[in-house]
Amino acid sequence: MLVRKLAFLLAIAPFIFTIAGCEGDSGTTENTATNTVQQVTRNIAGKVKTSGQLICGVSGELPGFSFVGTEGQYNGIDVDICRAVAAALFDNPDAVEYRNLNAKERFTALQTGEVDLLSRNTSWTLSRDTSVGLNFAPVVFYDGQAIMVRKNSGIKSLADLKDKAICAQTGTTTEQNLADQMRKRSISYKPVVFEDINITFATYAEGRCDGVTADRSALVSRRTTLPKPDDNIILDDLLSSEPLAPAVAQGDPQWNNVVKWVVYSLIKAEELGINSQNIGQFANSNDPEIRRFLGTEGNLGEGIGLTNDFAARIVKHVGNYGEIYDRNLGTNTKLNLPRGQNQLYTKGGLLYSPPFR
Repeated sequence: MLVRKLAFLLAIAPFIFTIAGCEGDSGTTENTATNTVQQVTRNIAGKVKTSGQLICGVSGELPGFSFVGTEGQYNGIDVDICRAVAAALFDNPDAVEYRNLNAKERFTALQTGEVDLLSRNTSWTLSRDTSVGLNFAPVVFYDGQAIMVRKNSGIKSLADLKDKAICAQTGTTTEQNLADQMRKRSISYKPVVFEDINITFATYAEGRCDGVTADRSALVSRRTTLPKPDDNIILDDLLSSEPLAPAVAQGDPQWNNVVKWVVYSLIKAEELGINSQNIGQFANSNDPEIRRFLGTEGNLGEGIGLTNDFAARIVKHVGNYGEIYDRNLGTNTKLNLPRGQNQLYTKGGLLYSPPFR
């Protein structure tokens, strides 16, 4: 592993780039005026295939997205994205090494090659897509920032938080979004900020602030870890839009295409009604779209450096998007998070895959 990392660092030594910023559960505020990222030619797909495993950067601390269970296994929607990429590459969803990354580490880890893929509830923003030098795959979870308060506090809206203490993670878009929205509404408040997200929520749990703000999904997730989850409510006020997506470093179009079409495969499989339980029933389908999707006709996989049955591998091992959502965030989980915007476009949501042709 050390040899792999050193080889990558030597390869990019002639190039100079600067990355700034730290992040909350989904957002980071970058100084776009000083950030400069020079394009670097990479061959991440080749390195991953040679090593035989994918190194995936995750949070590891957010139930439903990436979390280490009681048996020491990683699970969550972000983890399943990593598993889907490994399934497409190796026909083995377990060919993944997970790296827990905090807010400060994640972008640097991606740019230096410590991780091949960042799947860590990260918001897709303009600055990250440009000056920070990331390439985003399709959105895997449409989210928005909110505020959680104690049920017995009497707080029902942002206006009720006037002059109240609100916990937030410093240096993040979460902190900035809160400041913007409160300023917009002329509501004074007392920010209580911490660099570590765990300390942020621990401070709220101790009653040292009246509310805590993060992405709504993160609040739902973190609420399950509080001593008395049902004593806390999430306000209806939405402070921002937060499209969460996996990301890769710029400089490798093929690798970007691999990750992008892995995500689209999860969505398209649900559109086509193909899941991990019934995929065998489609093996002899006469539908040309299904045949191209499963790789029994055409050579779409070869166009991005994968086998033609890469999508079939993904569905067989990991399932479609709906299966991933249901087992990590759905009604039968502690989070019980309605799909809402994360439904297929045919059901009123925002999920949509380009054609497989």
